[in-house]
Amino acid sequence: MRNILFAFLLTLPVAAFNQELNCEVKVICPKCQMADPGLFADLETAIREFMNNRKWTSDTYQPHERISCQIIITISEERSIDRFGAEASIVSSRPVYNSDYQTALLNHRDKQWEFGYSVSQPLEFSEVGNLSNLTSLLAYYAYIIIGLDYDTYGRYGGTPWYLKAQAIVNNSQNAPEVGWKSYDGLRNRYWLVENLLSPKFTDYRSVLYTYHLKALDQFYTNPATSTKTFVSMLNDLDKLNKAQPNSMLLQLFFNAKKQELMDIFAGAPPAEKVNAKNVLCRLDPTNCNEYSKAIG
Repeated sequence: MRNILFAFLLTLPVAAFNQELNCEVKVICPKCQMADPGLFADLETAIREFMNNRKWTSDTYQPHERISCQIIITISEERSIDRFGAEASIVSSRPVYNSDYQTALLNHRDKQWEFGYSVSQPLEFSEVGNLSNLTSLLAYYAYIIIGLDYDTYGRYGGTPWYLKAQAIVNNSQNAPEVGWKSYDGLRNRYWLVENLLSPKFTDYRSVLYTYHLKALDQFYTNPATSTKTFVSMLNDLDKLNKAQPNSMLLQLFFNAKKQELMDIFAGAPPAEKVNAKNVLCRLDPTNCNEYSKAIG
């Protein structure tokens, strides 16, 4: 039996073992009436296979290295039996060294999803054109997820994958669906990848690298030194915010890191608590009361 299994494994493409993503997918439609409910189960399976079975990079990934992520699509509008308006929640994380903790890298809600889908429809994607808004959306976020992951292991390591996401944006400029163009809003897919690649935000990406590899990955073995590094990172973000106020990237950062930062600084020395709380309230004023209660 083992020889038969081994022979079977040899027939599979090498890429089958090297995919980058381990993506959970959920499609819900609380008020849908026209579409067959089975369509959404079929769509879930199709998206899951598209995200997890496709090879997005040329790098080799071991099974335990695959990036954990989740896409929840909530259908908000039935435009026909196979055409929908929706919003999507996209979440990704990465493991922290010397612990069983997963740190969030992305916790983002995109309210401008529009797509068509019918049962058993193949999900086709091209890097040189927008064949389908659904696959362009999925591929765009696949590259954003991968780019963010790479940015936490190597300084500016995510650039090649952000460039691929930006190419999808460029290929979608003539698409009728919204979210791809600069004038579709100030916090859409166009601006997300534009900011990630902009020289104005290189310090932000440097913070991502230092925060994760130099502070969080050392936190469980050297919490005192790591906490000082976290304070330094917040001060760097404070400087960035003064130069680029109310940026989409800072909002993205605190959407993912709010609870984590409260947990980190809740046990910090008093002086670092005060410094952290003051900076957090400047950077993320909407959640200032939560920071004050949690950090003390």
